[in-house]
Amino acid sequence: MLRSSSRFGFSTTAIHHGYDPIEHHGALVPPIYLTSTFAFPSVEYGAACFAGEESGHFYTRISNPTLQLLEQRVAALEAGAAAIAFGSGMGAITSALWTLLKPGQEVLADTTLYGCTFAFMRDGLARFGVKIRHVDMSNLAAVASALTDNTRVVYFESPANPNMRMTDIEAVAALARARGALTVVDNTYCTPYLQRPLDLGADVVLHSATKYFSGHGDVTAGLAVCADPELARQIRLYGLKDMTGAVLSPQDAFLILRGLKTLALRMDRHCANAMALAQSLQGHPAIEQVFFPGLSTDPYHALARRQMSQFGGMLAFKLKGGAPAGKRFMNALQLVTRAVSLGDAESLAQHPASMTHSAYTPQERAAHGISEGLVRLSVGLEEAHDVIGDVHQALDRSLTSACTPAPLAVVD
Repeated sequence: MLRSSSRFGFSTTAIHHGYDPIEHHGALVPPIYLTSTFAFPSVEYGAACFAGEESGHFYTRISNPTLQLLEQRVAALEAGAAAIAFGSGMGAITSALWTLLKPGQEVLADTTLYGCTFAFMRDGLARFGVKIRHVDMSNLAAVASALTDNTRVVYFESPANPNMRMTDIEAVAALARARGALTVVDNTYCTPYLQRPLDLGADVVLHSATKYFSGHGDVTAGLAVCADPELARQIRLYGLKDMTGAVLSPQDAFLILRGLKTLALRMDRHCANAMALAQSLQGHPAIEQVFFPGLSTDPYHALARRQMSQFGGMLAFKLKGGAPAGKRFMNALQLVTRAVSLGDAESLAQHPASMTHSAYTPQERAAHGISEGLVRLSVGLEEAHDVIGDVHQALDRSLTSACTPAPLAVVD
């Protein structure tokens, strides 16, 4: 068993860390502990577990051996002190923020966020006395001037969902730390294989493990990784146990553990396919702008080269014809699936203004850089030329005045 991952590579850690088959009857694959509660050898031991004096398991909403192994592996991959697993990405986000914030404190958030995160801050946290302010995190001077003594959390995604804007994690984390604020980064788009925010000074990293960690579109899960083990303990015992109850099932934890074993291989293919597609889209007459940090023309290319090992499997583009062109494009797709989410083996396309970011008002979308003609693509594991061909034929059809949904292509 790998007790320490410091001298091993990413995939070795993802496959082996924290588990010794010999300690589990020789089972190569970690067992699933399908139990809600755990027996105590004595009442004193049970009391010590509830008091936090023993590290044993006592109820799966708080901890479970299958979830614990997942948490240990992800913490090792993110170079964190501890991780907490949740039943969804929003479970991770809400549990962490409920723990970190009190009425009267404020969150300084980027101008572009996942739609449900934005809605939770606007309609959830704000209702309970937490002030939410937005600032362009790519503008370091604006961030510095926006921080106040009441700022408790600085929150952003990098790259941002859905328009691929990027934030200098190290620089923003340094600004936040100087004002006594915690930096929380949603790293779903990158996974620790491409980017490790804790190494750059962040305090908490969040993931929708539904996405690349799973990789197969059959699980909903979330993860939070903390640089400080005490902060992780607080999120577990307050945010998860008492505030949200957003527990991950042992069966789903097992599926995420399985996905971790191939994460590096899959991310390499996602990244290569996204790069090929992004390069092919430059200059297409239907497109006003392609958003992908791997392109040398992208405004965040230099930053991406500095803080990411590759450029990711996500891209977006703005169509010249606005929302009508976006709908025509979406309906013309034959191989790429019209669906939200990301990180699956299948390539997925969605229209943020009418789907994942419909929680924003039209005015908010305009103010936060989410155009009505923006299309987001999660580039999958298919042959790159097949995805490119389908996207291009749909773009060509988007130039026409009408387009009915195309039948799903039959792939031999």
